[in-house]
Amino acid sequence: MTDIHGFTAPRFAPVKDAFAANFAADEELGARFTLVEAGEVVVDLMGGFADRDRTLPFGPRTLAPVFSTTKTMAALLMARLVDQGRLSYQQTVASVWPAFAQAGKQDVTIEQALSHQAGLPGFPDEMDPALWLDWDAICEKLAAMAPLWPPGTASGYHPLTFGYIAGEVFRRVDGRSMGTALKEDLTGPLGLDAWIGLPDAEHERVAEVQRPSGLPEFGERNAATRAAFLTSWASAGRNSPEWRRMEVPSANGHATAEALAKLMGALADGGQRDGLEVLSPAGIAEMARSRIAGQDLVLPFQVSWGAGMLRNEPNFFWGPGREAFGHAGWGGSCAFADPERRLGGAYVMNRQGRALMGDARPRRLIEAAYAAL
Repeated sequence: MTDIHGFTAPRFAPVKDAFAANFAADEELGARFTLVEAGEVVVDLMGGFADRDRTLPFGPRTLAPVFSTTKTMAALLMARLVDQGRLSYQQTVASVWPAFAQAGKQDVTIEQALSHQAGLPGFPDEMDPALWLDWDAICEKLAAMAPLWPPGTASGYHPLTFGYIAGEVFRRVDGRSMGTALKEDLTGPLGLDAWIGLPDAEHERVAEVQRPSGLPEFGERNAATRAAFLTSWASAGRNSPEWRRMEVPSANGHATAEALAKLMGALADGGQRDGLEVLSPAGIAEMARSRIAGQDLVLPFQVSWGAGMLRNEPNFFWGPGREAFGHAGWGGSCAFADPERRLGGAYVMNRQGRALMGDARPRRLIEAAYAAL
């Protein structure tokens, strides 16, 4: 039996049972799940190991690579610019980044880019994967690239390129990188252990990832899916110090479940956390509002995208809340907010599953939590 540590409010005891059951079924190496209700931590569970040799406990200081769950932080940072009146979702990307207007992208809006409608899910032509570590080079390629479909006509998930587009727009408006702004404006003041771009001094805390046994089920494989996921240059090496150090706001965040749950809990509870306005109520609603709904060209799902956040409907990956939103990451991590129930949560782990979205392990925990409400 795996020792489970942490805290569970009495009425959420079934969540602890579900968490232990994931380990008993040999589905976990190490994991943590945190739930925040009305600003209070009601569940914070952890167990297992941070290393593949099973010698280091997965504890309160363990950082997990959260991959695309990083997009929750990027979406929040963009929403804060909008909230401050420094950016509009309706203005074009090119109004901030003029070179982006090349190859017919002059009318692509910020909200279209954040809702994966820009037609730039990846690069179809061969390149050196190490180029992903060169921010300016990737931004130059994206600015010059012709969309793979007419922008605004469909969504097609941008697993990596989302972060470069959002991050470059943010940098040009704010003057700082997203990783710096996250630390200075949110995680530093709130004492939260979440990072976009991990300093070398923190690398020893990162959990070792156990890769899945096979590829996810992508459904119909088309040009967009291949560019996004299925070429040999679709990503950089994801465990190197260079990758951890790099700031890629779509994919290389490192965090504890507690940190992500507290951020999402703030978005579920009027935008306040410990006296700091994370985002105004109007900003939360505008960020989460659906921009496009229907069959995604890359993901094998019907989806509804907000401005960087995936809406819970129609898949209901994060409980029954129709107004809930969040994001998942490669291998199973996720973070979500449910404003109707003032509930935010996050799950991180280091044994990756094969589900692109809606991993069964966090779904069991979230279902147990909602059953206890």
